[in-house]
Amino acid sequence: MKVNIDGSEVSKTMRVNPERPIPEEATRVHGISDADVADCPTFKQIARSLANEIEGCDLAGFNSNRFDIPLLVEEFLRAGVDIDLTKRKMIDVQTIFHKKEQRTLSAAYKFYCGLDLDNAHSAEADTRATYEVLKAQLDRYPDLENDMGVLAEYSSHNRNVDFAGRFIYDDNHVEIFNFGKYKGRPVAEVLRTDTGYYGWIMQGDFALDTKNVLTRIKLRDFNK
Repeated sequence: MKVNIDGSEVSKTMRVNPERPIPEEATRVHGISDADVADCPTFKQIARSLANEIEGCDLAGFNSNRFDIPLLVEEFLRAGVDIDLTKRKMIDVQTIFHKKEQRTLSAAYKFYCGLDLDNAHSAEADTRATYEVLKAQLDRYPDLENDMGVLAEYSSHNRNVDFAGRFIYDDNHVEIFNFGKYKGRPVAEVLRTDTGYYGWIMQGDFALDTKNVLTRIKLRDFNK
């Protein structure tokens, strides 16, 4: 849905052929089968017109900053359409929801444990309530493994440089590797000391956006 400056709206819906079989479990969710998209265009066939359609537009969605927009960028790159979204404003309705609605310990205790938190903000009461909430979360979500490493990873939030999170910013806003043998090392530093690592990533099974970001860092350092 495209909302113009004057408030008028334009809504368009189309299906694309993913060029691969649609898993049955996916069809059960969205109701779209292989037969439904057999005669539909591929994304590559509509990519340029879609890019033109959103040219100059800011983008909004629900969890769009972490899912929809990274996915869209990756598909544009796969289709050979170089689209620059760096100057677009990106509004994530889910983030607004999470920031505006109450996310206090008292609210969590009420939601997960069904109890009111008496003596809130006293250290002992808050600590006990936090532990009770954690146990209730483990009971409520079967896929949440009762393992310290798994829970720690699930709890983490990184400041991603690329959409896939292969590179993140450290506390000094320096790009560092977030995977592999150089995890935690500055990207520019590694590219200088291990000249073959750039080629390994560029030839590897990494997202196109990840490769583009790595190339920008390499060129920036080279130009310096």
